[in-house]
Amino acid sequence: MIKTPAEKWKDAVIKYRKQCQSILKLSNSIRYAGVVNAHGRTLTGMVRPNLKPLLKSEQVKNEFFILSTLVSLRKDTADSIGKLEHVLLQHQKVTILILQKNDVTYYVSINRKEKGLDKIILLIKKII
Repeated sequence: MIKTPAEKWKDAVIKYRKQCQSILKLSNSIRYAGVVNAHGRTLTGMVRPNLKPLLKSEQVKNEFFILSTLVSLRKDTADSIGKLEHVLLQHQKVTILILQKNDVTYYVSINRKEKGLDKIILLIKKII
């Protein structure tokens, strides 16, 4: 049976949601895991239970728009410098990990005090 575009979309979002759940299970230091499309729209995302989000709704929209623009513009340089592996943004309170796969961007917020960041990055790459 051939799936309709709506069914394919629903299946993709369910897959992303399960990936986000798996990412959150990797470490208690992971605060948020989400997937954003090329236009900066959230496809799915979840904050660790009992944690207060650091950003307000409008700030999240702006953050995701900026990141989607950055990732989209970086695609033009992939032939020259290679495919983007990941981006780390170090803030005073959190580290933001950005990964891209199949025209979606994975956005993961991790407590700044996490010591095993390299291991977490490798495990997340296996999940996605």
